[in-house]
Amino acid sequence: MKRKKILATAICHLCVALVWTASAYAENTSQFSMITSDTESTGEFTISLKGNNIQDLYAYEAKFSFDANKLEVVKSDTKIDGFSVSPVIRNNEVTIAHTKVGKVDGEKGNLDIGTITFRAKKAGVSNIKWTTLKIVDHNLKSQSFTRDDAADFSKIFSDLVGHWAKTDVMQMVNKGIVEGMDDDHFAPDKKVTRAQFATLLAKALNLKDNVGGQLPFNDVAAGSWYQGEVKKAYSAGLINGVSATEFAPERNITREEMAAMLIRAKGYADGIKVEDLKMDETIHFEDEDTVSDWAGAFVKLAVGVKLMEGRTATDFAPLASASRAEAVVVLKRLTYN
Repeated sequence: MKRKKILATAICHLCVALVWTASAYAENTSQFSMITSDTESTGEFTISLKGNNIQDLYAYEAKFSFDANKLEVVKSDTKIDGFSVSPVIRNNEVTIAHTKVGKVDGEKGNLDIGTITFRAKKAGVSNIKWTTLKIVDHNLKSQSFTRDDAADFSKIFSDLVGHWAKTDVMQMVNKGIVEGMDDDHFAPDKKVTRAQFATLLAKALNLKDNVGGQLPFNDVAAGSWYQGEVKKAYSAGLINGVSATEFAPERNITREEMAAMLIRAKGYADGIKVEDLKMDETIHFEDEDTVSDWAGAFVKLAVGVKLMEGRTATDFAPLASASRAEAVVVLKRLTYN
């Protein structure tokens, strides 16, 4: 019995010692973290490196990986006294470094170590990863750490800030379906032509070229930027002309024309005939008498399957020209809802 008591007491003392050792180790262990600024911006993104419980930081070197086709390094900065090296960029990696100068102690405590700022070259999502960290104390003793901190940043077009279609447009941009008018502008309220919408449909559905098919439209010029995609859409049965021989590619598409193309595209994507789609006869708009006779069923089908909505609660505006924002939103509903 006495032997068991001695053994139990020894185990208790050992446990206390282990707990104290673990606590002391935790208290003396430096911790590092990467903090991001707003992950959505019209251009620049800043990453901050933080340190907690730092014992002796005289110098540091940090490396990050990024896609140089999407991002460029703007600057690095630190509040720590000393000398900083300008960011060194090699392919898809950037290195930042800083050191104190002279015979001085290293920094201690909870620190804002430094920042690095990137600028997005084009709209969409970009990823930045913190890969390594090397720290040096005032005795020039160094430690190296492998990091696995990463963050996604999204550059949005400046004219989409606060726009009702921002989320859907950026989702389609990230999927490579649509592009901006330039790197900074999407022009969401600009009108869409029939050729542009046919092209968007072909890209969204990843239509293949029907080599043997021929276009009956004499106004779709050979070699035009849209010829190939219009041909794909026609071969798949998604589009009709405004007559037997004309497609009117440069004419702004109306909302009822958009409804027709969308429903044909839905039938194609789902593998069903348009005439087999169930139409909701309870759908009515106050301006439905302005819907063309040929388009009435397409409008009700498009609204019924929630591909389109009215311009207002009471009007569909069938003959109004559709905007780029509207075109992208309905494509997103067609392909990803």
